[in-house]
Amino acid sequence: MATRDELLELTAHMEWADALVWSTALQSGPARADERVRGLLHHLHTVQRAFTAIWQGAQPDLVSVSSFADLPAMGAWGRDGHAQLAAFLSSADDAALARIVKLPWAGRAIERPDAVAHPTLAETARQVALHSMHHRGQINARLRELGAEPPLVDYIAWIWRGRPAPPWPRNTAPSPPATA
Repeated sequence: MATRDELLELTAHMEWADALVWSTALQSGPARADERVRGLLHHLHTVQRAFTAIWQGAQPDLVSVSSFADLPAMGAWGRDGHAQLAAFLSSADDAALARIVKLPWAGRAIERPDAVAHPTLAETARQVALHSMHHRGQINARLRELGAEPPLVDYIAWIWRGRPAPPWPRNTAPSPPATA
């Protein structure tokens, strides 16, 4: 089983890589206007947030892609989701990481829904990082099609650079809470 520190390292890389992709997407006019880029970014963060909710015993709050005024607003939502995911994993002990997680969609994803082997929380945390990597690859391919130079987001590149903090664009900063 992966340790909490290993999972936190994977999720730190995931956030760094997501932030680089967001920076590139927001700097490209064609990418900002592209429905495929918008849809993939939305899906990437929807899944990250859904797993975080399930780990916490809550129902995922599935927010529609059309509910965001613009791409920076969606970026702020994704950035906030990363903060929630990291906070949860930071507080998870070995018992929590070993806990079985029943995913509501598992039976739809395999041929024999009655034979689902349920993963541990640690295994689902690894899945989130790997799933995000897959979709970042799709987004980067689309960025190249749109004329943008996709960022190098490989895990090893993050290591080479000394595990830097995520370079989120300023316009993706989460909004401060409303005060009364």
